[in-house]
Amino acid sequence: MIKFKKKRQGFTLIEAAIVLFIISLLMLLILPNLGSQRQKAVETHATAMVSTVQTQIDLYANEHPESRSITMNNLVADGYLTAKQAQKVKELNITVEHNEARK
Repeated sequence: MIKFKKKRQGFTLIEAAIVLFIISLLMLLILPNLGSQRQKAVETHATAMVSTVQTQIDLYANEHPESRSITMNNLVADGYLTAKQAQKVKELNITVEHNEARK
């Protein structure tokens, strides 16, 4: 008795179509979540920058008690913030009012 094995050549058209359908369905579920995660990361970064600027304002106030009003220019000129940080603060619309950093 001789047994013959049937060789399978590859995927059929229907199998390939099902795989592509499942992949596209997963993409439709994942992509909207990526956009919301990006927005969440931007908001977290903005909060961190406000905290950083406030820390630098407090340090400046401790070292310069005679200063009544602290501005971003003071912080950059005296090396409390780098030019890159100052640029990012400007992009995020963070302001210094009454010696407090605000978004």
